[in-house]
Amino acid sequence: MPATSPEPSDMDGWRDERRDDAVAAFAASIPALYRNEITLDPDVAAWADRIPGAPVSLFLWGPLGVGKTHSAWQATRRWIAAQFAGAYRGTPTVQTWRSTSLFDALRPDDSGGTPKQLMRALQTADLLYIDDVAAARVSPTGWTQERLYEIFDERYINQLPVLITSDVQPGQISPIVGERVTSRAAEIFRGGVVHLGGADRRKAAAA
Repeated sequence: MPATSPEPSDMDGWRDERRDDAVAAFAASIPALYRNEITLDPDVAAWADRIPGAPVSLFLWGPLGVGKTHSAWQATRRWIAAQFAGAYRGTPTVQTWRSTSLFDALRPDDSGGTPKQLMRALQTADLLYIDDVAAARVSPTGWTQERLYEIFDERYINQLPVLITSDVQPGQISPIVGERVTSRAAEIFRGGVVHLGGADRRKAAAA
């Protein structure tokens, strides 16, 4: 007799429901410009879908307007869905930040420190996505760079994924994030650096 597929269990249905809720909640948070689904670069799709052998973290770089941010938002949506394959471990937590906003948030507050709750969330979220890391052309303060290192180092130690978009290569971000973060990033993104090329889509749309 031909093998038959097992009937979906109540647990399977419950997990699928949680997955759909998590994906829908994240999709609602995506900026309107990036909500439509797009075809992802094969390496980006492999990371998003947790294909065996894909890197833990991903660094998307390339010229302005080639779709790095759009790819990152849609890859994150698919990454969330992929977390529900296999044993249920809870709804994944995702921290999404534009680099300039993150650097501002990490500067000392009125008490002379960075809020511990924010630091902990950045260090322990299931995924940390930082968009346009080279946007801050003026280097953050030494304090901010130290906090960034604490975040990256903690995530590296615990093998927690980081997703970054940038218009420069990983080795060229040191004037912005500091040498220590750049050094740690070389380890975090080993095997996970993807170059997205092509023409500026914004200019093409305006033509």
